[in-house]
Amino acid sequence: MPQLPHTTLAQVFLEARTFNAFSEQELPDALLHELYDLAKWGPTSFNSQPARFVFVRSPDAKARLAACLSPRNSDKTLKAPITAIVAQDSRFFEHLPAQFPANPKAGDMYSGDAHLAETTALRNSSLQGAYLIVAARMLGLACGPMSGFNAAAVNEAFFPEGRYKANFLVNLGYGDTTGLRPRGPRLGFDEAAQIL
Repeated sequence: MPQLPHTTLAQVFLEARTFNAFSEQELPDALLHELYDLAKWGPTSFNSQPARFVFVRSPDAKARLAACLSPRNSDKTLKAPITAIVAQDSRFFEHLPAQFPANPKAGDMYSGDAHLAETTALRNSSLQGAYLIVAARMLGLACGPMSGFNAAAVNEAFFPEGRYKANFLVNLGYGDTTGLRPRGPRLGFDEAAQIL
């Protein structure tokens, strides 16, 4: 498999930024479908795919979400064209017979172990949320992931049946560079990694 060109690496990682402001350009439904259809191919354990995405766009949905946000996240979220709620399906394992046909009974280990199901759903929905960010950047979108919200309130407002649980939020749109802060430093290899 060849290495991707530097321009792709720059767009997705090296020069990519966390955006707090976006242009008013809308994101059509077809683009949101394309975004999901790209992100869905990222790997998860047992192909479990526990993430569920709610793309918040309408004024009513934005108002419900705004009531759940910390004050510092409210204004930028209301102005973003879309806010994706990255959630996890607590019963993701019910789909495993179809999603992991190599072992049709793979779901049994989760149906009998609530802790394992919860940690697997959290870990893998977090991965899928990261894939969504990478896919969005590959499609030319800017992202503003955040965790400053009341998860219980989001769950009540958007997932009252209790099956899905909010993990984190991602504002999406075409970035407005006037809202960028100076880029934060990253830990060096020797501070964050080791080779054994």
